[in-house]
Amino acid sequence: MIPVALAGRRLAVVDVEGNGGQPPEIVEIAILHLDQPVKPEHVTTWLIRPQSPITPLVTRKVHGISNADVADCPTWSQVADQVTEALSDRVLIAHNASVEHRVLSAHLPTWQPSLVLDTLRLAKHLRPGSTTGYGLDRLIDDVQLDTHQYPGQRHRAGYDTWMTAQLLFTLVGHADLDWPELVRVAAMPGFERQEEGLW
Repeated sequence: MIPVALAGRRLAVVDVEGNGGQPPEIVEIAILHLDQPVKPEHVTTWLIRPQSPITPLVTRKVHGISNADVADCPTWSQVADQVTEALSDRVLIAHNASVEHRVLSAHLPTWQPSLVLDTLRLAKHLRPGSTTGYGLDRLIDDVQLDTHQYPGQRHRAGYDTWMTAQLLFTLVGHADLDWPELVRVAAMPGFERQEEGLW
């Protein structure tokens, strides 16, 4: 269930997976809108064929997506308008959100979210001094999220998007945060002074 603090707001939880390049090209992106009953089937994902091949290391160590997996997929230019529409006029939410914001900004030069909320910053504020760390995998285990709700694997964009949404709901709900408090503790640097009511 969506916490009261989030109800009625235009929010999009996002995760991107890259090709291992510097700067990275997106090979998978998932977006989940939170202004509806949230179900696994509402996660929208795109597999994308990058201009440069996916490195074997990132395939093996991170997301498992191979060049063969994306060989027949659309290029970024073919999906960019769909992604832009899915993100338009929405607050961006991600875990370690500076990565998603940086990568998406490079891929969508004319797009700029009004606000970016980071569940990593939120977790550090609500669970200070953690000895186990604040990676998404660790937090999923620490707060005992149900990992069987989403039919996917860790480190794929759809799974990580779904679990980031569940982490957000759990942290906000347990702390009973209201919207201004959430913005204060979870907004990415540069977005802290946004006025309430813009979203």
